[in-house]
Amino acid sequence: MQKPARSTSSPTASAPAVPARWRRAAGTLLLCLSLAVAGCGTAPDARAPATAAAPTRSSPAIVVAAHPLAARAGAEVLERGGSAMDAAMAVQLMLGLVEPQSSGIGGGTVLLAYDARSGEVSGYIGREQAPASAGPGWFDDADGQPLPRAEAMLSGRATGVPGTVATFALALREHGRLPWAQLFDGTIATAERGFAITPRLERHIHGQFPQAAAADVRRFFDDGHGGLLHAGDTLRNPAYAATLRTLAAGGAEAFYRGALARAIVARTAEAPRPGTMTLDDLAGYRAEKVAPLCRPLRGYRLCSLPPPASGVGVLQLMALLDGTDIDRRDAADPQAWLLFAEASRLMYADRDHYVGDPRFVDVPVDGLLAPAYVDARRALIGARAAARPPRPGVPAGAPAIAADATDEPGGTSHFVVVDNDGNAVSVTTTVESFFGSGRMVGGFFLNNQLTDFAWDRKDGRPGMANAIAGGKRPRSSMSPLLMLDGDGRLAGALGSPGGSAIPAYIGKTLTGLFYWHLPLEQAVALPNLVARGSRFDGEAERFPAPLRAALHERGVDIRAGAGEDSGLHGVFLRDGRWEWAADPRRDGTAAFPAYRTPDASR
Repeated sequence: MQKPARSTSSPTASAPAVPARWRRAAGTLLLCLSLAVAGCGTAPDARAPATAAAPTRSSPAIVVAAHPLAARAGAEVLERGGSAMDAAMAVQLMLGLVEPQSSGIGGGTVLLAYDARSGEVSGYIGREQAPASAGPGWFDDADGQPLPRAEAMLSGRATGVPGTVATFALALREHGRLPWAQLFDGTIATAERGFAITPRLERHIHGQFPQAAAADVRRFFDDGHGGLLHAGDTLRNPAYAATLRTLAAGGAEAFYRGALARAIVARTAEAPRPGTMTLDDLAGYRAEKVAPLCRPLRGYRLCSLPPPASGVGVLQLMALLDGTDIDRRDAADPQAWLLFAEASRLMYADRDHYVGDPRFVDVPVDGLLAPAYVDARRALIGARAAARPPRPGVPAGAPAIAADATDEPGGTSHFVVVDNDGNAVSVTTTVESFFGSGRMVGGFFLNNQLTDFAWDRKDGRPGMANAIAGGKRPRSSMSPLLMLDGDGRLAGALGSPGGSAIPAYIGKTLTGLFYWHLPLEQAVALPNLVARGSRFDGEAERFPAPLRAALHERGVDIRAGAGEDSGLHGVFLRDGRWEWAADPRRDGTAAFPAYRTPDASR
């Protein structure tokens, strides 16, 4: 086969005259051989059942989540006649048990719901919220200097009012079928019976990050012999089972008022750096139903969540790429990755500067996505990476604010559920960094989400969009996605954890899916590249050496990135068949309710 030519012209130059299908096949083959990434071949995922199938449109029911027990918990709820939202609640509860480093009822959640009967997409934001007493200097030491991040994350002031329970309670009122109490049984039984520690959880238990050394974390994972649990050991959590019984009987109210609320306030008030969350902060928390943020792309309609989530970043990134010739290139082409990197840098410059809690700051969402503005930003992309990081643009409606100084560690999970009627839920859920603040209450970890704010002391300047304030929600990179076809029917769902890298992880996958026409599984398995500011982080070892060298010549030096791996999970309808993907970088898989007989395809 003819080797595809490599263009050194501008990003919008014409592609070589090689048939697109040949170039895609050659590029995919080269990348798969070089990367040895799970999912690039035709064999099924070794972690998935051999019969895992892509269901037909008439029976699309599936759960894809970051742990087999969580996926199975959702499928069991579907088998009992539950809706996609019922199943999502069961998945979340189980993830809080088996993947406690990433999410739980002590954290926050954002989600999108698709109603198959009406075709409506609804958004729900349950981002954690700062106590009313929070403000500038929240993370300053006694001398008025910002605390080191490691100390801030473990402090009592790191925890925001959790939003996960309230979010699901709100969404279930509109999209649930089963009684609330029936959604807890599976996780309660597993918490009491115990489950096997996975290698990934073992790595976090024995990790080098600050929370791994926290007293509650070490106590929880103690093996009874002076050491810590390892992969294959059984972990039981009777305290979590008791908490879930309380919630099953008392509803969401039992989390935000009463004994659990008092325990949360008391734990955050303990040293070091005691917090000032009150019972009124908890009782006053409200999850929010919002209109989704939707834009067209290649015959589809992509919907995500507005600020403080980062759907605007994902949609802007795809709009920037859509005006280039990236669709006439492939995953083995360095110019394609240069386009992706430079578009990402432009997107992050805008997102980092403007996105915050819209109840406190004016976020110019429409201006950031306006075609003329996107065209002007895209014109900044050259044949080489810009030597200096791009500055934020000035879209219509842009407020005058200070430069951002936010750092977003990762400790998050994503999952998707589709029920037998075609209703769907795309959920991203978090405790912020691994094991949250490292503090436990009732068998679950409390988030350290307030360290997702910019630690702004203002110094006489206009405040940052993401500056901390009482009652404010920190900016979030979480960007769950639903895809609709031209008739407004569900065509896919996608999302990822990964801290600030989330928009890049999702954008990479959409690039593989829509521009390079890869199966979803292969698009997910593509190497990650997160270009933000002056850094080009990513899975350097998964890019073939010749490709890295060609990118170096274009000013892109990929280095192993800090932070969290992607955990992309999703489904996509192609030619009447549902594809699914669970990121090979994590423990995820799919589960199918027993009322459907799967075939052997994927």
